[in-house]
Amino acid sequence: MAEGFFMLKLLSKYNLIAAICWTVIIFILCCTPGRFIPTTSWLELLSFDKFVHASIFFGLTCFWLVYVYYHFQLTNLSISITILLCIAYGGSIEIMQATIFSQRSGDWLDFIANSFGCLMGLLFFSKKKELLEKN
Repeated sequence: MAEGFFMLKLLSKYNLIAAICWTVIIFILCCTPGRFIPTTSWLELLSFDKFVHASIFFGLTCFWLVYVYYHFQLTNLSISITILLCIAYGGSIEIMQATIFSQRSGDWLDFIANSFGCLMGLLFFSKKKELLEKN
């Protein structure tokens, strides 16, 4: 339990850096040429790709909501703007994959998984923000 509070303390101090780094990591992963991404048929059967999309956007949303929590007034408007920006980021990544990045293709189902991850991040944040209040 002490490790969790230590991580919260670090996150409270470096929340902008964490949010920006995670945003950049997502961009790098999503613009990586398709030939460098492993393809395994059993992973496709389990929809592992959609789980990965949802997971990384879950993290993105949590990082940015923590940043908003510490640096702005946490209101329905600030939360809504944060969620919409995270969803728009996921959509723009899919558009860039379809039009700009080599050997990549945009996918509506990936966009839906990204958006689902954002909404799950919001749900998780709303359930766990009292931990930030104790910190």
